[in-house]
This record gives sequence, C-alpha cells and structure tokens, in this order.
Amino acid sequence: MTDAKDERRPAGELEASVLAALWAAGAPQTPGQVQRSLGTDLARTTVTTILTRLHDKGVVHRRRQGRGYAYFPAQDVQDAHGLTARRMHSELDRDSDRETVLARFVAQLSPDDERILRDLLESDGR
Repeated sequence: MTDAKDERRPAGELEASVLAALWAAGAPQTPGQVQRSLGTDLARTTVTTILTRLHDKGVVHRRRQGRGYAYFPAQDVQDAHGLTARRMHSELDRDSDRETVLARFVAQLSPDDERILRDLLESDGR
C-alpha cells in the first residue's frame, strides 16, 4: 500500500501545470475551464485553491465572470521565463542587503552566464 504522502506531487508542480494551462489558453479562464484543460482528476475546488494562491502571490490576476472569477497571467508572467524572473526578484527582495546578495550571485555564475549577463547589462537589458 502506498502512503498518501508518497502520492503527493512535488511542490510547485500543480501551480506550474495551472499556469501552463493559462498560458496555452491565451484568454482568461475559469477554474472549471482550467480543470478541463488539465485533463486530470483534480477537483475543481483544488484548481480554484491553486488559482487563488497564484492570485495572492500576484502571479495571476482575475476578473469577475458570473458568480466567480476568470484568471489570467500577470503581465510579467506571460511564460515560464517571466515566472522565473519574478521568483528571482522575490528572493532578492527578501534580503535587506541587496548588494551582497547580487555580489554572491554574480560570483557563482558560470563563465557563459557571466558573459550573457554582461552582454545584457551593456545592451541595457533589452
């Protein structure tokens, strides 16, 4: 017999799946629509909880639709790269000594990543 704990998905996997469904839809989605697009046995209430948590984190926005909400990705989280960048900013914001955090981050970059970062900074990050 398998423990229920062993059947749990890794942290963040459900959020990533829900976000992927929103990105693929390209339009605001209700929890029911997200549930159907995931094609899993997740309950609609579980999908609603995930969407609410993503909303509380600022990763998705919502608008009234009928008696509930339709959800869509925040402007800076239009794909997985935007989500990763947001997470990096969130981690940086958690420490009061930004200079030390950034210095240690840069010190641990591979030569290739350091070159990419230099190129981005020289081109003003655009």
